[in-house]
Amino acid sequence: MNVNEVDFVAVPTRDFEKAAEFYVDVLGLERSKRWGEMPAGEFETGNLTLAVMQSDGFGMEFSAHKAPIALQVDDVEAARSELEEKGVEFNGDTMDTGVCHMAFFGDLDGNTLVLHHRYAPPEA
Repeated sequence: MNVNEVDFVAVPTRDFEKAAEFYVDVLGLERSKRWGEMPAGEFETGNLTLAVMQSDGFGMEFSAHKAPIALQVDDVEAARSELEEKGVEFNGDTMDTGVCHMAFFGDLDGNTLVLHHRYAPPEA
């Protein structure tokens, strides 16, 4: 077996239509696919597809992701300000780890997302 890449990460939701509005209108992601009549669709980040899936439409119990999905941005503070203007609340201050800047927040269902920018070279 040879895994070449990750095709998508599933993001659970209780209401696909509201989640889709958040991922498009708030985060500015491109909606690339709707899964037919299923309450799910795909949103592009540039290198990874987020497959937002309404849990009950797939016979699953809803449970939000607590481990973050890191969204790479050029400037964490600028992106944070833009999202705060749209009503997004962040969990704490922006972190500087000595390698990257990170700002944690959640989507409408409490899935953990983080704005991320690595400023140190990869070998650091």
